[in-house]
Amino acid sequence: MTSNTPYIVEGRLFVPYFNYYGALASEFYRQLRDHKKIMGIKCPTCSKVYIPPRSTCAKCFGNLNEWVDVSSKGTVTTYTIIHYTYSPSNQPMDVPYACGIIQLDRADTGLCHLLGEMSPDKISVGMRVEAVFKDQRQGNILDIKYFRPV
Repeated sequence: MTSNTPYIVEGRLFVPYFNYYGALASEFYRQLRDHKKIMGIKCPTCSKVYIPPRSTCAKCFGNLNEWVDVSSKGTVTTYTIIHYTYSPSNQPMDVPYACGIIQLDRADTGLCHLLGEMSPDKISVGMRVEAVFKDQRQGNILDIKYFRPV
């Protein structure tokens, strides 16, 4: 074996970890989990609404702290179809499935999420969709199961 030949060891590695979201994201996920509400954060200077929330406005650099309700309905602005299975235990859906950027009503930025209840060949830019929430929510982005056609 030469030094530039990769050495591959088959197996699985379990790495337990905790993810700390911070104050803004924690509130965002709490609202998803407890109330099935999608919240944005609004800039007091330029009125731009961000989803998911952030602490600083990308347009005017203002500090963001005003929470606003955004709709659970929106428009697909772009999407992709996933055909490749890389690890069945880690994929959110069976292939093929779609992932898109959803411009929620009353928000100025898009949210990347799964598209469901439609065949991939029926998805189009501009189509209207709505969030479908899981029954058992845990306080993360997958509390929104997917977005389906309106």
